[in-house]
Amino acid sequence: MKSLEDDFPRTTELFEGYYFCQAQREDFFQRAKPYKGHPTILRMQKLAKELGVVIPVSFFEEANNAHYNSIAIVDADGTDLGIYRKSHIPDGPGYQEKFYFNPGDTGFKVFETKFAKNWSCLEAGFLVFASPFHCILMSAICWDQWFPEAARAMVLQGAEILLYPTAIGSEPQDTGLDSCDHWKRVMQGHAGANLVPLVASNRIGKEIIQTEHGNTEITFYGNSFIAGPTGEIVAAADDKEEAVVVAQFDLDKIKSKRYSWGIFRDRRPDLYKVLLTLDGSKP
Repeated sequence: MKSLEDDFPRTTELFEGYYFCQAQREDFFQRAKPYKGHPTILRMQKLAKELGVVIPVSFFEEANNAHYNSIAIVDADGTDLGIYRKSHIPDGPGYQEKFYFNPGDTGFKVFETKFAKNWSCLEAGFLVFASPFHCILMSAICWDQWFPEAARAMVLQGAEILLYPTAIGSEPQDTGLDSCDHWKRVMQGHAGANLVPLVASNRIGKEIIQTEHGNTEITFYGNSFIAGPTGEIVAAADDKEEAVVVAQFDLDKIKSKRYSWGIFRDRRPDLYKVLLTLDGSKP
């Protein structure tokens, strides 16, 4: 096991304020700002350089007449490595993101960073992991985490760690629906199917938004967690309060296990063309 030195702070989805997508309000578009010169990203670049850490920054992006749910990756020297725009956009009671966001057009991207091996998570604040060693990571965003194709695409490109900043909680239309365990099991499956660690950082607490039909509220699940490469949960917070959780992985050892397990050796891309269709018919 290599020694650990530096941190990698991690934000939740749209962490700059409350989760405004509970309601369809024109005034909330004022929260969007262009990627270049975005004040939060600039601030995080200074902080990353000062602390020698890598910081993924979730933000509401304005791009001319388009809008995206985006994340910028800031390296430990303050360099902006680029952005990923959320690919899958949900639309349902309490999670009305299609009103605000265009579907992302960046495709699934991986980022080569300086650090990543020791992890911790602060719900509603930061997710942290660290190492003085080079690492390739990929961050998708919230609803992306329900699609196994996305996780596989990221690992195929070399991602060694999957990150999912998240805003998931209760369902305003059905107070008896609790999808927390389902949410965790799906991502544990991504980790196990691809033999990579996975980190999910979720909001925690109750948020109330005013709409034209009265107030709507979501109680976010919290339960931020770190899964190991077989899908096992190795560290987790609860749904009651903010917490810091830590786990440690040897990425070189995991890479060897991933190679020897054969899940990428035995793939048959020639048989997967049906995945390029919407209805399962032959493409």
